Amino acid sequence: MTGKFSDSDLTPIAGGGLLDRRLLLKRGALFAVAAAATAEPARGDAAKPAHAEDLADPAWLHRTGGPFTSYGTPSKYEKYVVRNIGGNREPAGDGVSWTPLEDLEGIVTPSGLHFERHHNGVPDIDPKQHRLVIHGRVRRELMFTIENLLRYPMRSQFLFIECGGNSNAGWHEEPIQRPVGSFHGLVSCSEWTGVPLSILLDEAGVDEGASWVIAEGADANLLNVSLPLSKLMDDAIVGLYQNGERLRPENGYPVRLIVPGWEGITNVKWLRRLHVTDQPSMTRNETAKYTELLPSGIARMFTFVMDAKSLITSPSHGQTLEGPDVYQIRGLAWSGRGKIVKVEVSADAGKSWAEALLDEPVMTRCFTRFRMPWHWSGQPAILKSRATDETGYVQPERDVLIKERGRNGYFHYNAIVSWAVDEDGAVSHVYA
Repeated sequence: MTGKFSDSDLTPIAGGGLLDRRLLLKRGALFAVAAAATAEPARGDAAKPAHAEDLADPAWLHRTGGPFTSYGTPSKYEKYVVRNIGGNREPAGDGVSWTPLEDLEGIVTPSGLHFERHHNGVPDIDPKQHRLVIHGRVRRELMFTIENLLRYPMRSQFLFIECGGNSNAGWHEEPIQRPVGSFHGLVSCSEWTGVPLSILLDEAGVDEGASWVIAEGADANLLNVSLPLSKLMDDAIVGLYQNGERLRPENGYPVRLIVPGWEGITNVKWLRRLHVTDQPSMTRNETAKYTELLPSGIARMFTFVMDAKSLITSPSHGQTLEGPDVYQIRGLAWSGRGKIVKVEVSADAGKSWAEALLDEPVMTRCFTRFRMPWHWSGQPAILKSRATDETGYVQPERDVLIKERGRNGYFHYNAIVSWAVDEDGAVSHVYA
């Protein structure tokens, strides 16, 4: 297939065969792809001259199609694109489901594939009975119905939400061998729409001495977390819509908290209470969980912000390169600190790097899709990606992260991910 590219196109700009990212903008460029185990081998040359007799005559051209449906569903031919569930037996509703990042394109996660983290199952909440209360250190304690909230001015924003425990297998001594979504898929990106929380807090009238807010959900676990008032007044949203439709039950219906760029647990689902106070509550999720003992003996607490991170989704574990060719490396990057400004890719285990193409739009605290052309020679290679955000923060190598944080932690793993491609084209996860 490389015959469609000129010699100048195939001139590497970094070790391992990385090519100029502008090759992706070349009209008519056709790249090979890494085939997943669930898919047919994705080989083929460029388009050939067409003749009328070349058109197939399938059965669906000769029968009436299906009827209208009141709510659309994915094609039956895409039935393998599903969340991978990791639930616990006791209680049955405690666990997670991962977004299949390797099967998706663009930056928006379909609502039905958004990752899940539940502590006591998904509550069946009647929106007519649900209430949101703001109380504590305020001049007026307020109670809102869902109908009340739907009448306020709203804003929409594309934002990622990432569980603080996402990618935690990276702390293991040996690299885990699972598809990228089943390892890093506790992160998703949606368009969230709702009422700026500052409007509701202003209406309640926050006392001068208040500095924290305890947010509580309406699940059977009554999950609650402490959040700085300053963040909630800045950019938090009382979320009512996801990707243009009302929230789904597993994503917080009828109302949830959206805290841009902060760890998933702070984005409290099924929101029922906001208690304004002058100190954190120091609950289980702020002491026994979501804290990390550093090598110095100091506990890392209230970390909140999800640091810059990137990962290559193709080629990745479980996929196979069909032979030497020009491939398109694809991946995602995000940062809770702001916009992604640069993603670099390496095909020689980090000895050299080249800057990838970032798909527009690039938005703050949102997924950014990156792409890189790569001429694979058929020799073993190690692929990496490295993200930099607008604050200058650079995604660290794994050994650097472990040296800084030690091995007592479980949360906020954002180290560079490495994929090894062997001479047969098989891809596996490695530490390199």
